Amino acid sequence: MNQARYEELKKAEKGALISIAAYIVVSAAKLLIGRFANSEALWADGLNNATDIIASIAVLIGLRVAQKPADKEHKYGHWKAENVASLVTSLIMLAVGAQVLISSIQTIIAGETESPDMVAAIVGMVSAILMYGVYFYNKNLAAAVKSSALLAAAKDNRSDAWTSIGTAIAIFAASFGLGWLDSLTAIVVAILILKTAIDIFRESAFSLSDGFDDALVLQYEQAIATLPEVMSVKSIRGRMYGANVFVDVVIAMEKTLTVEESHRVADEIERMLAERFQVFDTDVHIEPA
Repeated sequence: MNQARYEELKKAEKGALISIAAYIVVSAAKLLIGRFANSEALWADGLNNATDIIASIAVLIGLRVAQKPADKEHKYGHWKAENVASLVTSLIMLAVGAQVLISSIQTIIAGETESPDMVAAIVGMVSAILMYGVYFYNKNLAAAVKSSALLAAAKDNRSDAWTSIGTAIAIFAASFGLGWLDSLTAIVVAILILKTAIDIFRESAFSLSDGFDDALVLQYEQAIATLPEVMSVKSIRGRMYGANVFVDVVIAMEKTLTVEESHRVADEIERMLAERFQVFDTDVHIEPA
């Protein structure tokens, strides 16, 4: 099972590489045109995409480190490398988002707003179309290889496409003399960067601290309790290692069952959780009722 998962993570790398290439192109175009076309919104959006390059590189590194097999110091493998990479990325995004927000507010207060050139709006729309294409590709690939990290990257691609559309609309409106609207949109973009960073930080910190969804634990418990040999589920715990779910369960069964019969039930629990809920690893402890 481990080897199959390693192969899936290897395939997911292609999506991260495509995201990196796309973000390099769009961020360079937005930062360059944003300055020459006097568009604060396009410049802020370009900085947003520049942080996405770092985020995509972090995803790529996380996917590669996660493929390393278990060793003496990492008995459960290196799956959590994805979560660590996400945490680092969120901190970088927080810093950039704060910088864009402060700069845009200062521009409005100082009254230094200018009406941007229409070429900035065209760059925003072209970039939105490109990022939507990357989103659909990564979304389908993430579903095929069951990679939560790549799916998160795909959602980031989609949010960037939405941001680019909003930026283009604001630049178009600002070209009619509403220069302040361009700077206002830059503030909105900064807030979106900060919100995305906070969401990523919360999710990665939750996983790294072994937090787990209680609703999923209840589903696992109810499924295990349906087996006729299981008299009760005494305890059950779940934790995430990267995109992989690990479950520890203690069940009570009739004490007259043989070791072979008890082992068969444990195997059935592992198979059921893997097939029905895509649980990566299940550790079953059996106690006499």
